[in-house]
Amino acid sequence: MSHSTLTSKGQTTIPQEIREAVGLQTGAKLNWSVTPDGVLIVRAKTQSLASLAGSIKIQVGQKVSIQDMNPWK
Repeated sequence: MSHSTLTSKGQTTIPQEIREAVGLQTGAKLNWSVTPDGVLIVRAKTQSLASLAGSIKIQVGQKVSIQDMNPWK
């Protein structure tokens, strides 16, 4: 279990092993929520599909077979 301390400004540092385990990078957005029984949940905010639009360059005329797309081949 990892620990961190809350500063007088309401800030804390996420321990390195936690950042590495979930792949957090500088500038990552976090969503915080508390369940009715007092459990704190922190989730890394993921990008929406709409925000990814245009991020992949499509090569016109390139053909890919279904077998080539299969990650388990």
